[in-house]
Amino acid sequence: MIGYIHSTESFGTVDGPGVRFVVFMQGCPMRCLYCHNPDTWELKRGRELEPADIMELYRKNKQFYSNGGLTVTGGEPLVQLDFLIELFELAKREGVHTCLDTSGATFLPDNNAYLEKLDRLLENTDLVMLDLKHIDPEKHRRLTGLDNDRVLAFARYLDAKGITIWVRHTVVAGYTDSPEDLLELGRFVGTLRHVKELSIEYPLAGIEALPKEAAVTAKAHIMEGIRQVRRTLDH
Repeated sequence: MIGYIHSTESFGTVDGPGVRFVVFMQGCPMRCLYCHNPDTWELKRGRELEPADIMELYRKNKQFYSNGGLTVTGGEPLVQLDFLIELFELAKREGVHTCLDTSGATFLPDNNAYLEKLDRLLENTDLVMLDLKHIDPEKHRRLTGLDNDRVLAFARYLDAKGITIWVRHTVVAGYTDSPEDLLELGRFVGTLRHVKELSIEYPLAGIEALPKEAAVTAKAHIMEGIRQVRRTLDH
């Protein structure tokens, strides 16, 4: 089984519990306006690796992952479901904690063949980090290019299966910060019985966000640095 891999990270600390080996996979059906890695959108790009290759990379720093494990993200990893099944089965044979970071956008609730494969994957999945982009269907469509009906159905499916879920939600001013929408999102999450509350205090609480003008200034500095280097290289 060949998978299209964008990149790997050997010391991930925000992609599940503990220190983790993180695999970024190619392919995603969403086109989120705030996507930070749009170079993962196309499927057949990046390195072609087999699940055994991933596990070999994992073993190189295995001693660091004793309290962590393996996380697969993207892109949207469920685009490459067959590869993911084989990878997680290999990982669980070695006692590795497995985490799936997904939006659930590829969920097919009425496709029995798909559900059989998904169940096989979930049997070897310890944690799902579920990225809920927006609770409002129309706003979700404007933000990502897709409806959220499959996403919400996927969340319910995971919960019915007893899979531990961490919910992620990106708050973007003017897009996902409406108090009414956030309240509605909370109401939905409240129906899920297997969402884990981390109860971790944010260490940077109280630090004010930079104003928009600061982002423009920062970009100008970065672009000037790029121009300086390229001028040197051109000469």
